[in-house]
Amino acid sequence: MKKFLALTLALCMVFALCACGSTASTPSTSASSNATISIGVFEPATGENGAGGQQEVLGIRYANSVKPTVTIAGVTYDVKLEEVDNQSDKSAAVTAAQTLISKGVIAVLGSYGSGVSIAAGSTFANAKVPAVGCSCTNPQVTLGNDYYFRVCFLDPFQGTVMANYAASQGCKTAAVINQNGDDYSTGLANYFKDAFAKMDGCSVVYEGTYNTNETDFNAILAKVKEANPDVVFIPSSITTAGLIIKQARDLGIKSKIMAGDTWQNATIIDNAGASNCEGIAMSTFFDESDPNSADFVKGLKEYINSDSKNLTLNGGNDTVAAVSALGYDAYMTVLTALESLTAAPTGETLRDALAKTTYAGVTGSISFDENGDAVRDMAYIDMITNGAFKFVGTQKTDGTFTAAS
Repeated sequence: MKKFLALTLALCMVFALCACGSTASTPSTSASSNATISIGVFEPATGENGAGGQQEVLGIRYANSVKPTVTIAGVTYDVKLEEVDNQSDKSAAVTAAQTLISKGVIAVLGSYGSGVSIAAGSTFANAKVPAVGCSCTNPQVTLGNDYYFRVCFLDPFQGTVMANYAASQGCKTAAVINQNGDDYSTGLANYFKDAFAKMDGCSVVYEGTYNTNETDFNAILAKVKEANPDVVFIPSSITTAGLIIKQARDLGIKSKIMAGDTWQNATIIDNAGASNCEGIAMSTFFDESDPNSADFVKGLKEYINSDSKNLTLNGGNDTVAAVSALGYDAYMTVLTALESLTAAPTGETLRDALAKTTYAGVTGSISFDENGDAVRDMAYIDMITNGAFKFVGTQKTDGTFTAAS
């Protein structure tokens, strides 16, 4: 009887331990023979950045399908993605970040949108859970935060690149329009404006701002038309882009239109109309036509087309978005850092490993500087031509533009 009671007690303890779940430093056991390690996906599925966030998630999910396990110090773990919707909102972002921490994730990927990344940064740092941004380009994301990294270039770099590109295309005057209170939009607009104004013979002839969720831009655009700039630079959300492009062309504005990385999304063409988008140029992180990325492009397209839900998340087509490539690279970079560990991972040891990690990604070689920012020296330039995105060349901050062959 005593042996029976002892056995029963032992079994109860085992079940109790299993029910406790996992923490960032103690991987849980899954239904398979492998232990499970969780990685958080901190992205907007809704709100003004939902379309871009969904494309970033697609890249992360595809990466997880390509590499669903990771071996650390001789132990193989299944990698589980824990996804939350930060709603493109700074307040909701903090709650979403806290949810991921409560789920015991060892690392976090995201977010599309610098504002939500900045808002959640201290939550990740306080919990000692490293986060790797995919496309959050504002300098404030990593500044002063030892636990935030990113695989994309930054807005000071991107703004200078686009100012250089505009000048290389013969533009001497510019108008700049940005979203009031949005970290990405205002930051990138200012970096472009400052860089453009410093170039020989160049000047900014108009600056305008609009508020979040604004849909009528005619008052601002009337002033742009009056200023008659060679180029209008508009770093905005995908939702705003379709509206403002159409209204600008309907008003008769003939100026070149340029933007940053957020505009590489096919829904902008759908919403604004292909003819209105003809010739629009933007900086981006990835070239789908690069032969070095052929296997990735083929695999992601097959993944997108394998499920109608994936097609919907990608805007109804199988175009490979740059943010999807960045999501893929961010996931693989975290797994590369995990594989370098010599013991079961903790947030602290993974953070230290990430700081020393180098990964040959589909968006280029990835390593991090002392701030956790990716070391980048070049951006791709895409142009909308005949209703599709076309790679036209690479641009460096030193003014060097290399046209596509």
